[in-house]
Amino acid sequence: MDTQRRKTEDALSRHGKRILALAYSYLRNKEDAEDVLQETMIRYIRSGRKFNDEEHEKAWLLTVAANLSKNIIRSRSRSSGPVPEDICGEGIPEENIELRDAVTRLPEIYREVIQLFYYQDLSIAETAAVLGEKESTVKSKLRRARGLLGGILRENRKE
Repeated sequence: MDTQRRKTEDALSRHGKRILALAYSYLRNKEDAEDVLQETMIRYIRSGRKFNDEEHEKAWLLTVAANLSKNIIRSRSRSSGPVPEDICGEGIPEENIELRDAVTRLPEIYREVIQLFYYQDLSIAETAAVLGEKESTVKSKLRRARGLLGGILRENRKE
């Protein structure tokens, strides 16, 4: 049991912020995102899975978190607002509030690919695996998301 506890604590310290940021990118609610993090870790413990490497473990955890987040969206309505700074995620520059907030304004299908690819540092293949989509679909969504982000940022600068 002690080994499992250490393994879980290690996984949480390595991937917890990523899971939280991913869940928030879907749910746009800090409390719901924290619930997803907790449930993801519970499923991690219960699964008893052996992973090939840390990347495999990360992909599994993010896939579980994405699926849990989608389940919550189906069952409840979402709230919106800017991303709280304490869960802005690894890779999201603290000083670039304008970009971070623009990402939160993207439709969910684009927000999730941006979150996984840029902020979680997943490859196209890993992003496709987490989302259960083809790599070409992920590339198209990234292209479209970048275009939408550009429009949002230009719109913000005019205001």
